[in-house]
Amino acid sequence: MVPGGEHAEDAIVADAGNGKGGEALRAMGVAGDDAEQQRDGGFSMKSLLWHGGSVWDAWFNCASNQVAQVLLTLPYSFSQLGMVSGVLLQIFYGLMGSWTAYLISVLYVEYRARKEKEGVSFKNHVIQWFEVLDGLLGPYWKAAGLAFNCTFLLFGSVIQLIACASNIYYINDRLDKRTWTYIFGACCATTVFIPSFHNYRVWSFLGLGMTTYTAWYLTIAAAVHGQVDGVTHSGPNKLVLYFTGATNILYTFGGHAVTVEIMHAMWKPRKFKYIYLLATLYVFTLTLPSAAAMYWAFGDQLLTHSNAFSLLPRTGWRDAAVILMLVHQFITFGFACTPLYFVWEKAVGVHATGSVLKRALARLPIVVPIWFLAIIFPFFGPINSAVGALLVSFTVYVIPALAHMLTYRSASARLNAAEKPPPFLPSWSGMFVVNAFVVAWVLVVGFGIGGWASVTNFVKQIDTFGLFARCYQCPPKPHPGSPLPAPPHH
Repeated sequence: MVPGGEHAEDAIVADAGNGKGGEALRAMGVAGDDAEQQRDGGFSMKSLLWHGGSVWDAWFNCASNQVAQVLLTLPYSFSQLGMVSGVLLQIFYGLMGSWTAYLISVLYVEYRARKEKEGVSFKNHVIQWFEVLDGLLGPYWKAAGLAFNCTFLLFGSVIQLIACASNIYYINDRLDKRTWTYIFGACCATTVFIPSFHNYRVWSFLGLGMTTYTAWYLTIAAAVHGQVDGVTHSGPNKLVLYFTGATNILYTFGGHAVTVEIMHAMWKPRKFKYIYLLATLYVFTLTLPSAAAMYWAFGDQLLTHSNAFSLLPRTGWRDAAVILMLVHQFITFGFACTPLYFVWEKAVGVHATGSVLKRALARLPIVVPIWFLAIIFPFFGPINSAVGALLVSFTVYVIPALAHMLTYRSASARLNAAEKPPPFLPSWSGMFVVNAFVVAWVLVVGFGIGGWASVTNFVKQIDTFGLFARCYQCPPKPHPGSPLPAPPHH
């Protein structure tokens, strides 16, 4: 799976005729593009809006991709965990996720350095995580990386589609959520026309702005609303709910499935090392206040309202937040689907074609199972937790930590390492201890206990609402002739 490589965007192929063919092909984020464009007298509007490869582009990509619809389920997680555990686990998993993103960046640099010593050129080739695993550890690791990443991205796309239907319902409830899922499935299918990862500069910038607005809307709206009458904060009171909430937070800080692609799109990939941590610190300013404020205001009501929008009164501010989240979820859907599109293109033999239309038509079968799964399992919060426990635990935490330990297990590998241990943990032994802790913790708490809790809760939702639920967690509508419900108390 080599996204891009042989097809630099058709829109830039025309540049080959004016002496800038090499630049056009390298616009996919390969190192050196920045310097060459500056030599030619600055940036065109297209390069400004379309071809991003700076540290800031990487930061926006990481932050925007890390938190989208999960922002709306974190208050639900707080109701399962309680306030103290909710805050502490966000910080804990945020830092752990930043650590494993750092490991992925180190392994990318190691793989690229080794290949370039062998004379391999990546001028028109976008490196991906499974290729890094293959080059450093062999074909079995490649298969594991490919399987977990693709399955995670598949369900990540499903979650975005469910979230779109869930959110729009709070603006227009004349259609049920299942019907909205049909509509948004068709809308999201248009992402088959987006060529590759490197075309997300403007989208990531806008996406993070949209999420920032939504987070602070939730925080301020909850504070203005105040606590509901008789509010209770009983969490944590059930083991299964506690670990379901914990694995949703595990999922929150597990946006690593496209980390290598984001790195490779940078002009200077070695600068990536601490970008994910800086993105996470910003995300904390969104997730912690919004989840805490919503839980303070609504307490245990959130246990049956996995989408935070459902408890806030309808206002123009809320409608704006819903619309902005819808746009961001469309962007995130494309971000998650693109690697799957590339895999399918390779399988059916159209990856090398220059026809955008032919590639788009070939990609459409990938959208169909995503659409179908979103209709079968429309369980917004519970599916986040299940994906976190069963897929994110390996893709984001276990595999990177194990791969780092095995790559540098020999003295010669450590001696010739392209990246030495970081200043804050300068010994290889210290890195090994931290990696071993990450693997043990996530296998036992995330995958083991979290998997049991999440699957138990997921099955309970199926038993309660059934498969193909028409309108999951929708409030009952009054029958014609019945009195209207009393307005909400403020």
